[in-house]
Amino acid sequence: MEDPRVEAYAALLVDRCVGARPGWQVLVATTDEARPLARALSRRLGERGAWCLQRIALGAGFPVDVDWLEAAPAELAGRPAPLEQAVLDGVDASIFVLAPTEGREPAGAAAATALRAQASAYRARGRRGEIPTVRCDFPCPAYAARAGLSLEAFEELFYDACLRDWDAEAEAMRPVLERLDRAEEVRIRAPGTDLRLSLAGRHGAIDDGRLNVPGGEVYFCPVEDSAEGEISFGLPTVSVGGPVEGIRLSLRAGEVVDAAAEVGEDLLHAALATDPGARRLGELGVGCNAGIDRPLRNVLFDEKMAGTVHVALGYGFPPLGGSNESAIHWDLVADLRRGGELWADGELIQRDGRWTDAV
Repeated sequence: MEDPRVEAYAALLVDRCVGARPGWQVLVATTDEARPLARALSRRLGERGAWCLQRIALGAGFPVDVDWLEAAPAELAGRPAPLEQAVLDGVDASIFVLAPTEGREPAGAAAATALRAQASAYRARGRRGEIPTVRCDFPCPAYAARAGLSLEAFEELFYDACLRDWDAEAEAMRPVLERLDRAEEVRIRAPGTDLRLSLAGRHGAIDDGRLNVPGGEVYFCPVEDSAEGEISFGLPTVSVGGPVEGIRLSLRAGEVVDAAAEVGEDLLHAALATDPGARRLGELGVGCNAGIDRPLRNVLFDEKMAGTVHVALGYGFPPLGGSNESAIHWDLVADLRRGGELWADGELIQRDGRWTDAV
């Protein structure tokens, strides 16, 4: 029997997120762990009169052939095959579903770097705003284990966060967007954190279940040379090479000048060394999804958790005025629900994860 939640999830991705139309060619890139959703997406696209171009990777986290990555020479591994690039350049929309197999990460730093480059190439047109695209996950044993939950409990939380009334969520987030759109400077304060960012001349956007699933954030591209101060990230994250925890960054004139981590510090420094843009911030986001009430060790969910903020190292979004170029876009999440504050132009707008009357 088909799970109705999977069908509803497929409908959300096809109808709301990419808005598939008759005659469109839609790339669906996923893994074998997400087989039920892949089948539901094929059916939904067929009902819409659109072509489904499936790419299903075996035993991988991102829908790229990890076995090939590990075996191929570096000059090939870091980019899609020319024929595949022609597909990426020609599709009308794209849907990326991540669902890893436990323990199947790229072996070695070179393969991990190649995977990041491949992922960036696959998502490039969507990030530039050229085509509608969505990046999402599928509930699988690996994600449940990472979150410390049974698969059944994880599925319940997963679908509660994803299958929301997104029009109502958008209206609830609009006052936050409007207040930050008026701000020239944002300040984040918490234990181990005092960071100032400029939003002067920049306008933000709401992710209301269209760009990422789950949605539930208001996000901006801060002025690239504006970040000043220190920030600590209490929530753990996972890089391509493994877990990274207890990250602390110091920034001056927008650039990371000092970085440390309690776990995975070598992975942090490797990411910062990716290219010059990896040491600057491409995004500031504010989590607003009340369906996520605990960290899941999955940044796609943790960054949307109400009462958190996140900044991303690397790539900035051109449609929001971002000009930072990088092969990475790594979201790092800070929990403000205990002792944290968010300020806009000297006015307190959030304390302990709760909005003040200023919003």
